[in-house]
Amino acid sequence: MTGPAGWPTAPVTIGTSGLGELGPDGDPSQPPTRAEVDLAVGMLTSPHGLVDTSNMYARGRSEAALGAAIGELGGVPEGTLVLSKADRDLETGAFDRDRVWRSFEESTARLGLDRLPLYQLHDPYTVTFEQAMASGGAVQGLTELREQGLIDLVGVAAGPSDLLARYVRTGVFDVLLSHNRYTLVDSSAGPLMQEAAERGLTVLNAAPFGGGLLANGSTNTTRYGYRAAPPELLTWVSRLRELCAEHGVSTGAAALRFSMRSPAVRSTVVGISSLARLAELDQLLAEQVPPQLWDDVAELGTPPSTLTD
Repeated sequence: MTGPAGWPTAPVTIGTSGLGELGPDGDPSQPPTRAEVDLAVGMLTSPHGLVDTSNMYARGRSEAALGAAIGELGGVPEGTLVLSKADRDLETGAFDRDRVWRSFEESTARLGLDRLPLYQLHDPYTVTFEQAMASGGAVQGLTELREQGLIDLVGVAAGPSDLLARYVRTGVFDVLLSHNRYTLVDSSAGPLMQEAAERGLTVLNAAPFGGGLLANGSTNTTRYGYRAAPPELLTWVSRLRELCAEHGVSTGAAALRFSMRSPAVRSTVVGISSLARLAELDQLLAEQVPPQLWDDVAELGTPPSTLTD
């Protein structure tokens, strides 16, 4: 597998939405805890090579924990890249050119880095597509960062495929990140991912476990993609778990491999919330998933996803 110039080969990207909490007394400005920094060190020194964060994850504490870890390690480890995302102003919802620049400055200050290999337009739901693409809009901010050499690549990261398709077809973006729309439960983003790959974009698929429903040992047994799962979906997933057990493979391993086996997907973003989950990731990757499983899953019929976009 090849990637953009200078990118490591990384079938799996470490996602950091679960890194960092709001801090003591709910104050996001408090320094990261020792446990958060230790987890960040584990993420940065894992063999997977790509670590994806965001300006808004834990209101900035995800980036702050990574920054503290980078400081302790004396820099980003060789062969590892830290990716981040531009986010709206969480107080006002503003998401224009100036906000993208402020977001970038906040991100790099927390991370202790001067530049980033990838900065992504993240969940642009408080502005219309037209506003984002207009003069003075968020996309202008991203392209300026790229033109000035402060970022290498411009990406767009969101959920709804119809919205993502509009951005992909502008020809502006280098990277597409789709979440919760290419899993064992919902593969609706498949055609868009294929189109994006054919257009030359690098495709990242995030949330292969659908927010936890398909993960091993998850406490989330009733929600998919941040929404309550209907009884018929839970019944389908129960049948899936039984089928995986018959084949001697965990549901989590099957969910991860489903994403990784797509020729359009360059890397699968797996959210990690603890060192135990980080260790489990390598166990999932080591599991052998028999080819017959995919035929048997197809016989279960189309799962009733909660996402309609």
